Amino acid sequence: MSVLKVPVTKNDHILGDDDAPVTLVEYGDYECPHCGAAHPIVKALLSNYGNQLRYVFRHFPLTQIHPHAEAAAESAEFAGAHRRFWPMHDLIFENQQRLGIPMLLEAADFLGLSAAQLRHSLETGEFAGKVRSDFTSGVRSGVNGTPTFFVNGERHEGSYALEDLAAAIESRLEKAA
Repeated sequence: MSVLKVPVTKNDHILGDDDAPVTLVEYGDYECPHCGAAHPIVKALLSNYGNQLRYVFRHFPLTQIHPHAEAAAESAEFAGAHRRFWPMHDLIFENQQRLGIPMLLEAADFLGLSAAQLRHSLETGEFAGKVRSDFTSGVRSGVNGTPTFFVNGERHEGSYALEDLAAAIESRLEKAA
């Protein structure tokens, strides 16, 4: 079983309580249809488990097959630099079927961010290093596709279906009790 090689830090994008007994880490790609399908499942898990679950999203853009994934990840990081990572994250997944630079600029504008600054950020690769760092941490942890989940540092080998992820979380909660 693969384990998470790079621990969660304050540099990660985290939803939930730092003291939650279960941490769910996802390596995802904004253009991946499976990640898009997993997005509402993760939101349901966060809602269902409340302060018992902490969620971390790390970028793993599969640029060979998803030409807009890198720009989407960098756009999310741009928004994160303005404390808007999660709203941008959600908007990207909710508009995945029309993912591209025009949609990303529109999303920035919708969130009250400067589309011109986002365009400049993308052109200069301002956040490419952060995206690359996430990707490299995934490779080190054995990630080879998306979405890949880790539950309390162990790779989740089941599907990303609600029932499978919930069972993995329940198992860790029982161990923590």
